[in-house]
Amino acid sequence: MGHTGTLDKFAEGLLILLTGKLTRLNALITGLDKEYEALVRFGRETDTLDPEGEVVAEAAVPSLEQIEAVMDSFRGKIQQIPPSYSAIHIDGKRAHELVRSGKEVEMPSREIEIFDLEILGYEAPDLKLRVHCSKGTYIRSLARDIGQACGSRAYVQELIRTAVGPFSLKEAVEVEDFAGPVSFYSWESFFGKLGGALVGVLNDHGLGLMKNGVSFSDKFLAQPLEGAPEQGTLLLLKDSEGELKAVLEYRDGKYGYKINMI
Repeated sequence: MGHTGTLDKFAEGLLILLTGKLTRLNALITGLDKEYEALVRFGRETDTLDPEGEVVAEAAVPSLEQIEAVMDSFRGKIQQIPPSYSAIHIDGKRAHELVRSGKEVEMPSREIEIFDLEILGYEAPDLKLRVHCSKGTYIRSLARDIGQACGSRAYVQELIRTAVGPFSLKEAVEVEDFAGPVSFYSWESFFGKLGGALVGVLNDHGLGLMKNGVSFSDKFLAQPLEGAPEQGTLLLLKDSEGELKAVLEYRDGKYGYKINMI
């Protein structure tokens, strides 16, 4: 079993897990956009940019009007400097490990995209935000930068991940309610959520060839595929009983095995 993206230690919310050979699809999930609800607390900034850190700066709490005036500058594609207390690798080591060992760490900026940034409520000093963002976005950094942009300081007091791509927290299973295989998505539902995949039914000859690692061809199929593939299209191959046997990916004019489950 493997997860598809960590949450900050103080945060909660959706965590997508993959099991068995489907763990090889990790990159498909980690690359998806994310949605969060965050409680941003103004007036102070901590070294970790979360409630567990030490206060490193203080400033006046801004008005709602001051906050609203800077919000547009954080929508769309922007440059962001990740927190030094993060799992990003710097010279082969995680940044937070270097910081905790007393070393100075200079974090390189990166381009991220904020698709939507919505104020859900403000009771000073606490601002509730909904953020829809690209892979690689740090909400802690976003809070820091919003705080500084409106003449204050800020950190994230609470953080909930509410969605990863098409997967929603509302559909998730609570840990204590997990009941084994019946709690998993079926593979049809999982790939249906991701969208864009083609599905083929293998004939007996194709099953035998695939078992021996022979490169895929249309001769493996009981009937022709419907639809033309594009670069990156996934092909899901099942047997006549509906069991998923392989996941292929279309690259440079041909399909290659991503997962062979036979």
